[in-house]
Parts: sequence; C-alpha cells; structure tokens
Amino acid sequence: MIAMAVVIGLLSGLCNYVFRVTIEFFEWAIIKQGLDLFGVSFDHWTWGRLLVFIFPVIGGLLMIFFGVFFPRDLKYGFPRFLEIVNLRGAKIPMRTIFTRGAASAITIGTGGSAGQEGPIAQIGGAVGSQFGQAFRVSGDRLKVLVACGVSGGVAATFNAPIAGVFFATEIVLLSSFELSSFTSIVVASGMSTVVSRALLGNIPAFAVPPYALSNHWELVFYLVLGMLVGVLASGFIDIHYRIKEAFDRLRMHRLVKPIFGGLLVGIMGIGFPQVFGNGYHFMERVLHGEGIWYVLAALVLMKALATSVTLGSGLPGGLFAPALYIGAVTGGAFGKVLQMVFPTFGISPGAYALVGMGAFLSAATHAPMTAIFLLFEMTASYEVIIPIMLSCVIGTAISRHFKKDSLDTVELSKAGIDLEAGKERNIMKSLRVGEVMVRDPESVPEHMTLGQFADFIATTRHTNFPLVDQAGRLTGIISVQDFLGAVFEKELMDLVVIKELATLDVITVTEDENLDAAMRRIGYRNIEQLPVVDRDDKRKLVGIISRRDMVSAYNRALMSRTLSEDVL
Repeated sequence: MIAMAVVIGLLSGLCNYVFRVTIEFFEWAIIKQGLDLFGVSFDHWTWGRLLVFIFPVIGGLLMIFFGVFFPRDLKYGFPRFLEIVNLRGAKIPMRTIFTRGAASAITIGTGGSAGQEGPIAQIGGAVGSQFGQAFRVSGDRLKVLVACGVSGGVAATFNAPIAGVFFATEIVLLSSFELSSFTSIVVASGMSTVVSRALLGNIPAFAVPPYALSNHWELVFYLVLGMLVGVLASGFIDIHYRIKEAFDRLRMHRLVKPIFGGLLVGIMGIGFPQVFGNGYHFMERVLHGEGIWYVLAALVLMKALATSVTLGSGLPGGLFAPALYIGAVTGGAFGKVLQMVFPTFGISPGAYALVGMGAFLSAATHAPMTAIFLLFEMTASYEVIIPIMLSCVIGTAISRHFKKDSLDTVELSKAGIDLEAGKERNIMKSLRVGEVMVRDPESVPEHMTLGQFADFIATTRHTNFPLVDQAGRLTGIISVQDFLGAVFEKELMDLVVIKELATLDVITVTEDENLDAAMRRIGYRNIEQLPVVDRDDKRKLVGIISRRDMVSAYNRALMSRTLSEDVL
C-alpha cells in the first residue's frame, strides 16, 4: 500500500500541474485576450467593461460538447463523488480525470465563479481508484487509495500537505478511517507536494503578510467574527441549494442552462469583476488589507450568488475556493469596521480576512481541522493559530446548529442519502441486490391447485414462492403459512387455486438497489423474502432474495473489510 501511495501521490501532483496550466491557458485565451481586445481593465470603470459579460457565456457555450458526450459530468459533482467513495465501492470511472479536469478548467478560466479544489480532489481520487482497480484492489483498500489521490491533489493545490491529509480524511472519508490507513494518505500527500514544488516552486497558495495579535481584547472580536461567519455560512448553504433547485425546475434545455448561468454571472461581473474565476488574486489583496468595507460586504452576497448560479446552472467546478473567498471578504469588512471603531487598537484587517477565510471554510464544510491546518501551513505562524481555532470552532458549531448538512452533503441529504450512517448500514448500502440474490428461483403457476401445491412443497425446503402467470410474469407471492389455513379442508384441495390464498400486492426490489433498501422493505412487511424484478419491467421475475441471504452477504463483506484493514 505504501508503494501504491507513492505512485498515486506522484500522479496526483502531475495532474494538479496540468490542471493548473489548463486553467491559466483559458484565462489567457479568453479573459486576458478579451480585455486587451475590448481595451478595458477590471481595475478601472470604462463603458467597454459592459462587454465582459461574454467571458462566462463563452464557457457555457464550450460546455455544449461535454453536455452532449458526457452529460453526467456537466454539473457540480462533489456530492456524487462522496457518495461513490463512501457507499458505492469507490470505483470512479477513468473519464473523470479528463472530463472533470477539462470542463472545470474551462469554467474557472472563462470567469465562472468556482474553485479548483473540488475538481482536483475528484481527479486525484479517480487516479487512486483507477490505479487500485488495475491491481484488483477493492473494498476499504480501494477507498484508501482514493483518499490518497484526494490528499495528493489538494496538497499540491495549496502547497499544504497536512491540509491535504485532513481534507481527505475529514471531508471525503468523513473521519471514518482506520489508523493503519493514515500512513498511506500522508505518504501520498507528501509525494504530491514534492512534485508540485519541483514544477511550480515552493510558493504558498497565497502570499500572506506576517500578523501578530496586537491586543488580547481582539480574541473577543475573533469570537464575534466566528459567530458572524457561522450564520453567513449556513445562509450560503441554503442559497446554494435553493438556486440549484431553481435551475433544476427551470424549463430550459439542459445544454442551454450553463449558457444562461454564464450570462447571469457575466452580468454580475460587469459591476463586480472580483467574482470572476477562483478569486485567488483578489483574496491576496484582501489579505494585505486592501478594499473598502462596504465593497467587501457587498462581495459577500455577490460571490455567494455568482458561485451558486455558476454551479447550479451546470457549470462544473468546486466550492472550496468560493468559501475561502467569502470568508476573506467577510473578515476583511469586519476588520475594516473594527479599525474605524477602535483606531487605537492597532487592528489589522488582513488578519481578520485570514481568520475569516478559515472560519467560513470550516463552517461551510463542517471540517474545522482541514481549515485550521490549511491556514497554519499558509502562515507558518503561531500568532494567529489561537484566533483561527477559536473562530473555526465557533463558526462550525453555529453553522451545524442551523444546518445539519454541510455544503457538500446537503444535496445528498435532500435525496435521502446519509453518508454518516453507521458502518453496518454503509456496508449494506455498498452491496447490490443483484450480487446476492438467487437467480432462477423456484416459482409456482398461479393456476396450481392446493392439492398440487401440497405435493410440491413436500419436495422443497423453501417456504416462500413467487406466483407467475402463463407468460412467466410475476403476479403474487405465497408462503407455506398462507397455505396452512386451507390445507385441512380436503374437499377444497382440488378446487381452489393457490392464487386465491396468495398476496397479490407484492413488494419487490430490483437488481440495482442496495441491500439496505431491500432489508427495510422486508422489515416493513415482516417477511422473509423479496422477489427481484427487472428494472424496466416490474413484472419480469429475475430472482429472489431472503433475509438470510442478506445477513450472510453482510457478514462476508464485514469479514473482507476487517481482513483488508489488517493488511493495511
């Protein structure tokens, strides 16, 4: 596993380099060349800036190719990525590396308000998954290799190996990992960082000036900032999901939605060009204390709207950088106000922007350790670690109070998918009915008489039997218990057909459903078996699954998982 982690880390670092270069290419080709062509600048208002709306629209137009050939990849994909990793065996398709990378680079490079961390996490995860599948790795071992790729991708993006490790374990694995797997994740993160530094230099993601806590009363201000950020983060989660729902309901062709979303973001960018792209350059300026407080305050709302419209319309990208951005402008505006109210305190607005970045990221993702270590690696300063820890913990607690789900899990929760279910339930969700069911089950014709059925059950050990018509299609189910009520009335044995005793309102399950869903249906009716039907034809019987089959499959999977963890 360590050797695999080394290779995955190296590949993730290379993927990050290619991804970053691709983003920079589209920024140069579309935005820089466009600004030169229009003779305008984002820093100064001229009437020519009315034309900048076209940049994200171009991104939406370029998405038509992906919408036609790769429709599943034309949207914000991190929630589905989490579902695949935690509930569906961590088998991520190869195309994710190329489609997610190219489409997200186009979105960000043409001015779409999105981040690159979510896409690079998925790209790195796909590298780990494909590498593991090539060596026939499965179960929790494959999940760990995906986490290795994720940690490598994020570590290379921020030049922050520790933050990469915590991103993989806290956000992707939901902190449900074995200690023995931690070493592999750390190794992959470290190797990816080495590659990134070799190709891009040992440069932090943001040039952060040194900060010092000038007055211990400032801890109270950082506490208030944490509370403010917690409320705003819960609001951002709500806005993001509501705008996504609005686009889902919008009666518009799915290929047109990204173009429309790009148009809306472009219009916002006319007045607030700071919302374009991942916002790294503007965040760096805010960290150095630049900006007017009311402009920064307005950007809190504008960036939230621009990001939600970008991703909600189907333009792919990530939410990590926008969360950092909103936190930075929130903290910067808060620091500017404090500087005016308490001019003798020596307050540095840039320090509040820095702490706001971490606090908002923590509150929005419900991942305080990732945020704390990311900012610590960015600053390498113990002076700000206490304010960061205080604001992150307070902000996360308040956000959790208002919103049980994080920015990345709210969509899954609305769909009834619980990533934080217990290990037992997650095992059941990872197993498909088709893997466990008995194919070609014993069935009985619906016109069979009681006498014939009595002779039949004497030859089998089963107690539940699907009923089928002359075409072999499911019409009901009968059990031995159903039969016992009539078996002693001998005059009826050759007159009554078993369909009159059978349950005709049959609960069924399909091959594609998981064992958790099947077990809940069995428990609902307190029965022992379920007929398995075709996904497209609910009366076509393809198998049968019993409670005993599911328990046996669970025990085998649990044993396999335990052995895998021992090997790790």
